[in-house]
Amino acid sequence: MKTSASKTNSSKASIPAGEFKARCLSLMDEVALTRRPLVITKHGKAVARIVPMEPEASIFGCMQGTAEIRGDIVEGLGLAWDVEHG
Repeated sequence: MKTSASKTNSSKASIPAGEFKARCLSLMDEVALTRRPLVITKHGKAVARIVPMEPEASIFGCMQGTAEIRGDIVEGLGLAWDVEHG
């Protein structure tokens, strides 16, 4: 990450707020590409952190293998319902 600022004590790249403001779009692209967080400082103190988004999981297939069919789900039980005696 090409920043003119120093590293913080947690070895994450940091950048002053003024420089971030001037380069924010390219810095956001860089964070997304490198997957490394960027700390934004104001007067030498960390005030914000830009972190890459986690990929969103698809809802399709997320329940795969969690259900069990225990018999015929189409055919009736052979029991008369009260509605049938109407």
